[in-house]
Amino acid sequence: MTDDQNDAKQWRTATQLVRGGTHRSEFQETSEGLFLTSGYAYESAEQAQRAFKGEEDVFMYSRYGNPTVAMFEKRLSLLEGTQYCFATASGMAAVFAAFASYLNAGDRIVASRALFGSCHFVVSTILPRYGIEAELVDGTDLNQWEKALSKPANAVFLESPSNPTLEIIDITAVAKLAHKAGAKLVIDNVFASPILQKPIELGADIVVYSATKHIDGQGRVMGGALLTNDTEYFNEKFIPFVRNTGPSLSPFNAWVMLKGLETLDLRIRQHCTNALAVATHLEDHTDVTRTIYPGLKSHPQYDLAKTQMKDSGTVVAFEVKGGQDRAFKFLNALKLVDISNNLGDAKSLITHPATTTHQRLGPDVRAEMGVTDNLVRISVGLEDPEDIKDDLDQALKASA
Repeated sequence: MTDDQNDAKQWRTATQLVRGGTHRSEFQETSEGLFLTSGYAYESAEQAQRAFKGEEDVFMYSRYGNPTVAMFEKRLSLLEGTQYCFATASGMAAVFAAFASYLNAGDRIVASRALFGSCHFVVSTILPRYGIEAELVDGTDLNQWEKALSKPANAVFLESPSNPTLEIIDITAVAKLAHKAGAKLVIDNVFASPILQKPIELGADIVVYSATKHIDGQGRVMGGALLTNDTEYFNEKFIPFVRNTGPSLSPFNAWVMLKGLETLDLRIRQHCTNALAVATHLEDHTDVTRTIYPGLKSHPQYDLAKTQMKDSGTVVAFEVKGGQDRAFKFLNALKLVDISNNLGDAKSLITHPATTTHQRLGPDVRAEMGVTDNLVRISVGLEDPEDIKDDLDQALKASA
């Protein structure tokens, strides 16, 4: 049995996550088939010719497409509500390909300043090497967006919530400004996941994910994805770029991601419940000077987050009392929570962004982003939240 695309679009989210995109072989397996093959045989030389001319849609080479990867792409596109999806080897492969596939020397990109370190590097360092002008703005300030987009642009890029300070950006408002300036709006939606936020519905043109995070969500494999409804961009710009540069997802990783999607909704809901419990606890802690979480009324974009997201996310950022030395002592005293720069995992993971994910940006840039020396970011896992809070408490006490 193979699902019908039209039927699958009518399914509710939980059903799409379990059955969307399934394509069974002649063996009628219940779990998605894992096709570990690099190439495919043609019925004839004429079919091979038609395939390479684009006249017949068949699998040709796993750098271009693979049955297992295609099932993952279809399931994710159903969840996101897009016509197109291409899975990549990592989230950063998706981010870079999104821009490198269509930006040219002399083009212009405007981006939010609050970005993941590698995304910031792509925008501020790599793209300018190719003659692409880059301008960074305070993503929460619509006046800065309006000023930057008062002249033509080709691309606009942002994260919401941002990494690691969890800024919430008005996607609908920025989308209108971007389109008025002639730009495509690209959203990195990894912190929200497709369960909590649908950027396409808010006006975005392109959405990128690190599927390594919540979509796998169990620390096993790496992957990424780009999704869009823009036919010209996807077929004429993006696909020729990725087919010839090769940032494709392996079939095995795609199979693991398919299994991750089956439980994504359930996991995200519990992650959010746990994260709110942890954030509320930390907000009142005497050894914490600031707690940042979109679900807290103290968050500066609390009301906006309520309108854009179905829940407040899985990540909490907070500043411990003291500087970097105190932050390190706190991290080193943790017994349950692991020190790791990953996020969106079943296990609670914590990192010190100033010396890990954002250390290459330099102190001035970090200061502009609010990445202080005493800021830590915890990706709240699926453990009992009371155990997470207990571990944070004992570590804060031990580091005092």
